[in-house]
Amino acid sequence: MTLPPALAARLVRIDDAADIRIADYRDIRDRDLVARGGFIAEGTVVLDHLLRSGRFRPTSLFLLKSRVAGLAGRLALVPDDVPIFVAEGPVMDRAAGFAIHRGVLAHAVDRTAGRIEGDLAKFGGEADGLSEFLARSRRAGGPLVVAIGLANHDNVGALFRNAAAFGASGLVLDGASCHPLYRKAIRVSVGTALTLPFHHGADVEAIWRGLEHSGHRPLALSPRGETDLAAVKPGDGLALCLGSEGTGLPEELLARAETVRIPMAPGIDSLNVATTAAIVLSRLYSAA
Repeated sequence: MTLPPALAARLVRIDDAADIRIADYRDIRDRDLVARGGFIAEGTVVLDHLLRSGRFRPTSLFLLKSRVAGLAGRLALVPDDVPIFVAEGPVMDRAAGFAIHRGVLAHAVDRTAGRIEGDLAKFGGEADGLSEFLARSRRAGGPLVVAIGLANHDNVGALFRNAAAFGASGLVLDGASCHPLYRKAIRVSVGTALTLPFHHGADVEAIWRGLEHSGHRPLALSPRGETDLAAVKPGDGLALCLGSEGTGLPEELLARAETVRIPMAPGIDSLNVATTAAIVLSRLYSAA
């Protein structure tokens, strides 16, 4: 297949895995790019989300040469100032540090990094935009998902995917939760971590006070919950609070929130956290 001339002219061939121009892709399995202000998006579906994201933008693409022709339509959407690097499989694999089966990588950054929103002192003094994020969520409608202590990348990614599927307004993840821009979390989210609004990094107390101030109604999911899920009615401002599968939500949060349980067969302690979110969000979505 002959490439469109404009696309062919943009391609930058890489023949050496040590080429400085692809430094952002080197040993991506072991490097924490998020801490450096960037992240890696992998695969065509994730690339689609990146290209339509209002918050994130690609700084470069790194593609397997044999994939370029099939991606021509997508690549036409890549801004002109974003370089498109192409390489043969062995070069790409050596650069990344493992076999890149999908042959599609992008390095991207957060357009909003470093932006400080207004009156944050009342929310624990964190200059992180939590108050404005919660206010936007409240205005948007749809349930908000709040994750506390989720250190597993797969669970965080699946939580995003489920939240996006059932109309959530966004996610809040505390500082103990893994960052949703880690490569595996993005991949498991099928790119929804790049298009569904999220806030990461506040402590539990700041999140709780923020929910109170924004008018959200926190629902804490727990096998010991006092309210059966069937009795929960859809409504604006619901905030579904989920804890890690090992320890669950902190006791101090459970003591202050309305607690909700999902009925299940005897002898089963709990559900996977992402599965729990899917069940609750699906019920609220279908009943709305």
